Amino acid sequence: MNDGEVLLEAIELVKHFQVRSSTFRRAAGEQVHAVDGVSLAVRRGETLGIVGESGCGKSTLARLLVRLHEPTSGAVNFDGTDITSLSRRDVRPYRRQMQMIFQDPYASLNPRKRVVQIVGDPFRINGIGSRAQVRQNVQELLEVVGLSAAHLNRYPHEFSGGQRQRIGVARALALSPQLIVADEPVSALDVSIQAQVVNLLRDLQEDFNLTYVFIAHDLGVVRHVSDRVAVMYLGVIVEIAPVDDLYARPVHPYTEALLSAIPVIEAGEDDAGSRRERIVLEGEVPSPIDPPTGCRFHPRCRYATEICRVDRPPLVHYGNQRLAACHHPLGAATPTEGG
Repeated sequence: MNDGEVLLEAIELVKHFQVRSSTFRRAAGEQVHAVDGVSLAVRRGETLGIVGESGCGKSTLARLLVRLHEPTSGAVNFDGTDITSLSRRDVRPYRRQMQMIFQDPYASLNPRKRVVQIVGDPFRINGIGSRAQVRQNVQELLEVVGLSAAHLNRYPHEFSGGQRQRIGVARALALSPQLIVADEPVSALDVSIQAQVVNLLRDLQEDFNLTYVFIAHDLGVVRHVSDRVAVMYLGVIVEIAPVDDLYARPVHPYTEALLSAIPVIEAGEDDAGSRRERIVLEGEVPSPIDPPTGCRFHPRCRYATEICRVDRPPLVHYGNQRLAACHHPLGAATPTEGG
């Protein structure tokens, strides 16, 4: 468990997107509640995994954390500075310390540029080094991620999906960042390649003292890479806990349902997950344009009561750095005074 200082902190982050009135004949003024009051902290050197179903707001949150989106309200503190209050010019030095690895290695690389240009762009944009120095730096970065100098002058279409994602990783490392936000970095890759990229990211974290926010919908991958896990549902965080505690003893019913879907072979014979009842959630995820009142999960929750329909539960501490937002926590979990 990493008990170090907080590097990144989100405070009541909200992001609503205006719906165009012409889209599906929606009424003017409607908004998508993509992220709706998210607070979390990431400690220096740790990996915080963020999981949830497609459309729950994970990718929007990722972009808010590095200020690729401007929040509707709330704040993001990076290394003690509120970067959401800075002008575009003043935030530039912080951008060098925060980088992203994107989900689709086919779409995130410019097909018209050679690898030496793609990985070298961060140096060029920031005026770092001569042309020869940049080329040397790019070559060293490619070697770090398992490629070679022979790849310098090739175009993205000449690489496999796994190799393209390695190029994306090299580009993210170029300016020696402290934080990397990886937005589903292996979901577009073949299963046989996913483990290679995940292991590369773990090795790089140790070698370069990186801090990760690792976003995924694959609970097996998240378990393999994370120190702590935050579970999102419909724009809100419903549970945060150390990875082993979360997988062994979920407190929130939505976490319980997600974990019940992990195959036995993946959960492991000695894991409680291998004996966990399969929970099939009824109904569809509600629309983020018109989210439910009270607890966002109550329309699909088998434990829901009247209070869940009218009162949105706050995140409260359950000991050992676990927080959950539920009126009916599982396993007789009892709130505590501290983390």
